[in-house]
Amino acid sequence: MISLSRSEIEALIDLPQAAIRIEEAYRAASLGHVNLPPVGHITFPQHNADCHIKYGHITGKPTFVIKIATGFPNNRDKGLQTGNGLVLVMSAENGQVEAVLHDEMVLTDIRTGLGGAIASRLLARKDSKRVLIVGSGQQARRQIEAHVALLTNTAAFEVWGRNAEQADKLVARLAPVCDIARAIDLEKAVRQADIIVTATGSTVPLIMSDWVNEGTHITAVGADAPGKQELDIALVRRADVLAVDLFAQCLDHGEVSHAAKEGLIAAQDLQEIGGLLSASTQARANAMQITIADLTGIAAQDIAMANSVLTAWSDKAT
Repeated sequence: MISLSRSEIEALIDLPQAAIRIEEAYRAASLGHVNLPPVGHITFPQHNADCHIKYGHITGKPTFVIKIATGFPNNRDKGLQTGNGLVLVMSAENGQVEAVLHDEMVLTDIRTGLGGAIASRLLARKDSKRVLIVGSGQQARRQIEAHVALLTNTAAFEVWGRNAEQADKLVARLAPVCDIARAIDLEKAVRQADIIVTATGSTVPLIMSDWVNEGTHITAVGADAPGKQELDIALVRRADVLAVDLFAQCLDHGEVSHAAKEGLIAAQDLQEIGGLLSASTQARANAMQITIADLTGIAAQDIAMANSVLTAWSDKAT
C-alpha cells in the first residue's frame, strides 16, 4: 500500500497536467460516466466548522476514491491549520486499500483552485486582464496560483478580504509570482474587474448585481455547503450563462440554489462545465455577456487529483 504525506503529495503536483485530468473528469461526469453519490456533510456549529465526505468511481477504472476534508476556520486563532483530511484510493476490483494520501486538504485546495481557473478560462472574455479575488484564506491563494498557471494573458490581480491583515499577507506572499495588490473598496474593485473569483465562507451576499458590468465573468467557489452564499440572487438571475459543476449538487446547496429556491431560475437555465468543455461552440456567445460558474466541488475532481499524484509517484519510482 502506498502512503504519502502532504509534502510528498504537493511535490508531485504539476498544475497544468492536473488541470487536464480535471477537465477529463468534468467531461466524464457530465456524460454520466462517474458514480457520484450525494455528498456527506457534517456541521459543527459551535466551532463554525464542517466536514465534507466526497466519493466516487469513474466507470471502468480500477480504483475508486473517498475524500474526507474538514474546515475549522477558528483554528487560526489556536495556531492550527484550518483545513485537514485525507484521500483513500481503493480497488474497484477487490475492495483493498491501494493508497492513503495524507494530504491535510492540500488536494482539495488545489483541485478547487484548478476548477476555478478552468471555469474562468472557459467562460471569461479572451481579453480579460484584471482578476479580483474575494477572500484572503488558503483557497484565495490556490485560486491565484491556478489562474496564473492556466490564464497566461491576465495582467493584474487584486485581493479583497474581510480581514485586511490577512489579505496583506496573501499579497506579500504572492507578489513574487504575479502583479498583485490589495483592494480597499470592494464595490470599486468589482466594477473594474474582468474576472471575479469569490472564495469565502460567507453566508450573506458580498457581490451586488448593480456593481457588475456587462462582460464580467464570475467564478464562485465558496457556497460548497448549505447556508453559504456570496452573490446577490439578482446577479445570478441576471447572468447570461450559468455554469455548474453538477446540476443536482448546485441546485441543492450551491450559489445558484438561492435563486432557484426563489423561483428566479430553473434547472434548464444551467449548463454543466463538463458539457461546455465538450461542446463544439464557444461557451460565451459575445463579449457583453455576464457569465457565472458555480462550483461546489465534485468527487470526480478528487479522483483526478489522486490519479495525477499516483501517476507522478509511479513515474518517479521507476
